Amino acid sequence: MKKNAVNALLSEYKKAILELQNVIRNISDENLALIADAETRDEDCKSIQTVLAHVVNSGYGYCVYIRNSKNDTAERPQKLIRKSAEDYITDLNTVLQFTDETFKEIYDEDLERFSEPEKMKTSWGQFYDIEQLFEHAIVHILRHRRQIENFKTKLAI
Repeated sequence: MKKNAVNALLSEYKKAILELQNVIRNISDENLALIADAETRDEDCKSIQTVLAHVVNSGYGYCVYIRNSKNDTAERPQKLIRKSAEDYITDLNTVLQFTDETFKEIYDEDLERFSEPEKMKTSWGQFYDIEQLFEHAIVHILRHRRQIENFKTKLAI
């Protein structure tokens, strides 16, 4: 069974996480918690700390959707607010391990589904097959990495 497409998705996901880790590596504990967007109503987007907690929690969430679509009964871990960037770097490495374990028995032919009943329904109401969900997961990290870069500029970090 082929895993070329699966490996490509996992490689791009890992690359996105490594890029995010590099962006946050030099952030002090104090700057991590600074409010960067006081206007937003989204609690996940107020500080670098809340964005990272959201990204880590979402990483688990995507895997839980996939595991449960395979008749598992996985539960998404609780969102954790960490005190340091180093803690988030560790969390992101743990998400990568969880993702690799999730994809252990997933092959290229498992990625695409064309009828809605075969797809996973997310908490935000969209239906995805595995490939679409992980493409979304990759872009999710990229978007929040960019947001953190903007926060660092705004906060002069």
